[in-house]
Amino acid sequence: MKVYHVSAEYYPAAKVGGLADVVGSLPAYQSNLGVDTSVIIPKYGTPWFESQAYETVWASTFWYPDETVSFSIQRVLDEARTEALYVIDIPGKFDRAGVYSDESGYYSDGAERWLSFQRAVLDWILHSESRPDVIHVHDYHAGLIPFMMQYSYDYGPLKSIDTVYTIHNQQYHGAFGWDRQYLLPAFDTWKSGLLDWSHMINPMAAGVKCAHRVTTVSPSYLRELKYDASGLEWLFEHYEEKCVGILNGIDPLVWDPKADHYIDFHLKKSVANFKKENKKKLASHYHINPKRPIVSFIGRMVDQKGADLLAEAMTQMLSEEQPMSFVILGTGDAQLEDQFRTLQGQYPNSTGITLAYNEGLAHRIYASSDFLIMPSRREPCGLNQMYAMRYGTIPIVHHTGGLIDSVVPYDEDQGTGIKFDELNTAAVISALHTAISLYQNKESLANTINHCMEADFTWGASSKKYIELYEGIK
Repeated sequence: MKVYHVSAEYYPAAKVGGLADVVGSLPAYQSNLGVDTSVIIPKYGTPWFESQAYETVWASTFWYPDETVSFSIQRVLDEARTEALYVIDIPGKFDRAGVYSDESGYYSDGAERWLSFQRAVLDWILHSESRPDVIHVHDYHAGLIPFMMQYSYDYGPLKSIDTVYTIHNQQYHGAFGWDRQYLLPAFDTWKSGLLDWSHMINPMAAGVKCAHRVTTVSPSYLRELKYDASGLEWLFEHYEEKCVGILNGIDPLVWDPKADHYIDFHLKKSVANFKKENKKKLASHYHINPKRPIVSFIGRMVDQKGADLLAEAMTQMLSEEQPMSFVILGTGDAQLEDQFRTLQGQYPNSTGITLAYNEGLAHRIYASSDFLIMPSRREPCGLNQMYAMRYGTIPIVHHTGGLIDSVVPYDEDQGTGIKFDELNTAAVISALHTAISLYQNKESLANTINHCMEADFTWGASSKKYIELYEGIK
C-alpha cells in the first residue's frame, strides 16, 4: 500500500502546533508496518529548509487568470528517515519567515497559498508514473484536495484514489469568498454545493463532504463536534457513518526520559531521583522553591487553551500564598502575556515565565514539573498531557475532547491525573488545591506518577487503526 500524507506542518521541519508532531510521527510508524509512506509539505523560507539537501523530481506551472504559478517538487535527501519527505517550492507563496504568519501578523493571501500548494500536489501526482493508493490530507490547508480529485476536469484520472481527511483542529475552516473561485481549477459547477458553507467556499466542510473517510484525533472530540463545531454540527451528524475518532500518539524516541538530549538528568533506576534532580535544575533556572509543587503550562496563550482562566487562578493562589509555584512557557494574546508578566513581577519567587516558543525548554519543563495544567475549553486530542505523563508529570485537565480519552482520574490506587468538569476559575482553583493535597500524600503521589509513566500513548496501536481504515475503504 502506498500512502501520501499532505500537510502544512511536519516536525521537525515546520511546527506551530500538534499537527506537526502527528504528521512527523504517524507516517514513520506506518512505514515500519510495511506501508510505503510519503509526506508532502510546502517549502518554507525558514532555517530548517535552508539546511537540507534536495533532489528536484519534477517541476511545472499552472495559471490563475492574473498570475502564472511555477513550482518544483523536491525530495529531502535524508537516509535516516523511513518515510519519504517531499517539499513543494512555490516562489512567492511559501518562501517566507513563518508558516502562517510573521512579525507583521497573519499572511493575508492564505487562500492563494493553500490552493497553490494543493494544486501543485495534484499536478505532480497526475503526472507521476506511480500513484498512491491513498491520499491522506490534514486540516483545512489540504481540505480541497478530495473535491478537486472528484470534480475538477484536470484531475479526473485521480478519481479512483481513496482519500482520508483528518481534522486536527475544527476551529479553523480556511473559508474564503466565492469571488475567488478562480483559484480552483475548472469543475462541474453543479457540484458547487459541496464547496459551500454559509455562502463561502469552506475547505473544511468540503473535506468532510468529499473525502471517502473522515477522522478526528480522538473519539471524544468526534462526539463533541456533533453538537459544538462552529456551525458545522449538521455535517458531522449527516456524515457520521464515514467518520471515526482515532486517538493520536507520540513518538517515544523523541519523548524518552532515558535518552532525551534536551533534559539535564536522564531516568535510570529511580523515578523519584529523576524527578528531583530535574526539578532542582529548573527551579534554579527560574529562582523558585524546589520544595514546593511546580505546576507548568506549555502552549498558546489563547482562550481555547484556557490561559485566561489559569491567569485568574494563579492570581488568587499566589495572593493567598498557597504552597505552589508556576512555570509558564508560550506566547499568544498580548493581554494575556502582560498578565503573566505582571504575576512574575509580583511573585518572582513563585513564578517562572518564558514568553517564547522553545522546544528544548519544553522538554525540560515536562521532565521537571510535578503537574502540567491544561484548562482547555476545547482540546481535539492534546499531546502535552501525553508528553507530561511520559516524564512522570501529572496532568491537571478539563474534561473535554482527547483529554477525556487519555487521562484517568486518580485515586489512591489508580488513575493518571486530576480532572475538573466545570470550566471556570473556581474549578481550576479547586483542581490546584487537589494537586497540593496529592503532592503532600507521598504514597499516592508516587503511585500516580508510576501510573502515568506506565501509560502507553505511542503510535503503535493508532497507526494500525489508520491502516485498517485505509484497507476498509474499498
